[in-house]
Amino acid sequence: MTENKLMQVSASPHGRSSASTSRIMGDVVIALLPAAIFGVVYFGFHAFLVLLASCVSALLAEYAFERGMKKKLTLSDGSALVTGLLLGLNMPPEIPLWIPILGSFFAIIVVKQLYGGLGQNFMNPALAARCFLLISFAGQMNSFSVDGVATATPLALIREGERVDLLKLFLGTCGGVIGETSALALLLGAAYLLFRGVISPRIPLSYICSFLLFEMLFAGRGADWQYLLGQLLGGGLMLGAWFMATDYVTSPITKNGQMLYGILLGILTGIFRIFGSSPEGVSYAIIIGNLLVPFIERITMPAAFGTGRRQYVKKASKG
Repeated sequence: MTENKLMQVSASPHGRSSASTSRIMGDVVIALLPAAIFGVVYFGFHAFLVLLASCVSALLAEYAFERGMKKKLTLSDGSALVTGLLLGLNMPPEIPLWIPILGSFFAIIVVKQLYGGLGQNFMNPALAARCFLLISFAGQMNSFSVDGVATATPLALIREGERVDLLKLFLGTCGGVIGETSALALLLGAAYLLFRGVISPRIPLSYICSFLLFEMLFAGRGADWQYLLGQLLGGGLMLGAWFMATDYVTSPITKNGQMLYGILLGILTGIFRIFGSSPEGVSYAIIIGNLLVPFIERITMPAAFGTGRRQYVKKASKG
């Protein structure tokens, strides 16, 4: 007898939504296109090859693993494509192609599939792969160039005490990874995701605001808006805040938890940028935040009706 999905019984509450994984992933890809197109136009054809290699290898890794393990093929949900595209956008424009290919296989097989596939991974696969590559191939991952000429990133210049052109940072005509340089392109994509209801502004805004406040308090520059805007527009903060910190699987589901998560990311990013050896820190901040999401959800989960807050948390911690 065939299964009638309309007659299935499950525990309440029951949510109804027309959204599907493939539709959400499709919207994310569309939102990332302005940054991807700008990166290719500005950095050149090799940047396109990096994005292509990263996306294709992510799709091949998912297909090969699921076929080899005799699991249901999930390429059509678009999650592997999004992972590959995000990883490619986090690559330097002149990086050897084998590095993003290796990173895509690590992201899909080690971080995603070995933990059960989409919805089971405990950290963002693209960011986990980037951190793996940063640790393993630090030289290549921190080498940036424009038209074959080596250049320092805006954050590196700011750390050295130099002033940066904020208009260039906003438009993206500066050094950096393929998808992080143009704040304008990233904001266009973020506006599309907000319009489509794919993401909420809670995590990105709490992330950005807490980061700026931390910088004002501890960077020793006070309310120096030239410095603060340089920190905001330079590096991977805009890409991380709008496109990776908001990942459904690795971010909290409660509203208060999302706010707390964003604040935590802002503080961690500020700590890494001010006191760390590298002028960046977004990737490591989000990865650490991912690991703390279960704890954040536990302490911010609203109490069930008729259950005291303390008693509810105690029961949740046991079960």
